Amino acid sequence: MLSQIDFSQTPHHVGVILDGNRRWAKANPDEAGDTSTNRGHKAGAEKIVDLLNWCEEAKVAVVTLWLLSNDNLARPAVELDPLLQIIGDAIEQLGNIGRWELRPVGSMELLPIELQERLKKVAQKSKGIPGVLVNVAVGYGGRQEIADAVKSLITDAAQNGKSIEQLTELISENEIERFLYTAGLPDPDLLIRTSGEQRLGGFLLWQSAKSEFYFCEAYWPDFRKVDFLRALRAYSQRHRRLGL
Repeated sequence: MLSQIDFSQTPHHVGVILDGNRRWAKANPDEAGDTSTNRGHKAGAEKIVDLLNWCEEAKVAVVTLWLLSNDNLARPAVELDPLLQIIGDAIEQLGNIGRWELRPVGSMELLPIELQERLKKVAQKSKGIPGVLVNVAVGYGGRQEIADAVKSLITDAAQNGKSIEQLTELISENEIERFLYTAGLPDPDLLIRTSGEQRLGGFLLWQSAKSEFYFCEAYWPDFRKVDFLRALRAYSQRHRRLGL
C-alpha cells in the first residue's frame, strides 16, 4: 500500500466525518452483550489518537474532525448529556497528550457552559504546539457557519462605521472567508466519511467546494490505518482540476 502512494501529493488539510459509532456498537456487542450508544461513542473517541498518529506520519498539516453537529444538540438529554461528556473527555485527553494544537470550531454558545469551559482550556493549553493542527468541530453545522460568518461581517462593518451601501460593496467571498470558523487555514484537500454514507451532511460546506471526497464502508471505530492509506492513495491518483 505504501509503495502505491505518492507522498508528494499528500493532502495538506484532511477533514473527517467520524460516522458509525452507534451502528458499530449494535453490530459488535461486548462479552456482556452491551450494544449501547455510549459504548460506540467511547470506542470512536479512542480511535482519534490513531488517526492523528497516521496524519503525522503522512505529513498532513491540518485535520478537522466532525464530532457533533448542531442538529444533534436537539437530541433528548438522556442521550445527549453522556455524549457531550464523552466528547469533552476525549478532547481533554488529546490535550493532555500534548502533541497537537486543538481548536474547537462550531456554535460554542449552544453548548453547555461546562463543556465550553473545558474546550476553551484545552485550546489555551495547546495553543502554539507545533505539528498537526486539529480542528474539533463540536456543535458544528455548515449552514450555521456561513450564517455566522455573514453576521460577523455585518457586525464588523457596522462597528467600523460602514454604511449599507459600503457594506454591499464590501461583501465578497474573500471577506466572508475572513469570518469562517476556519479563517486563516487552508481549505480541506480531502474529506473522508466513514460508515458507508455518501454525503457530507453539511460538513465544511463553504470550504469543501474544491475538495476531493473519499467514502469508506468501515464504521468509525473499525477505521484502520490501511483504510486511511487507501484514502491517501485515492487522493494522490486524482488529477485535481480545482474547478469544473
